[in-house]
This record gives sequence, structure tokens and C-alpha cells, in this order.
Amino acid sequence: MDFLKELWRFMRVRKKFWLLPILIMMVVFGGLVVLTKGSAIAPFIYTLF
Repeated sequence: MDFLKELWRFMRVRKKFWLLPILIMMVVFGGLVVLTKGSAIAPFIYTLF
């Protein structure tokens, strides 16, 4: 959690709020990769793309 606090402080002080959507998309795609690796949800996620 310290990393997230420090990252938020960095974005707030340096006015780098444009980084937030990039980080959110990276987390979403990372979660999709984890979910599609050998799970029952994989065929449904593949149909989205």
C-alpha cells in the first residue's frame, strides 16, 4: 500500500493525473491475462476480442 500512496502523492504534486487512466488500463488488462490463464472464464473473455 505504501507504493500506491507514494504514486498518488507523486501524481498529485507533479500534476501527472494523465497517468491514472494508463495505470487503470494496465491493471485491467493484467487482470484479464490472469483470468484467462487456464480458467473457465477464458472462452468468454476471448469472444470479447
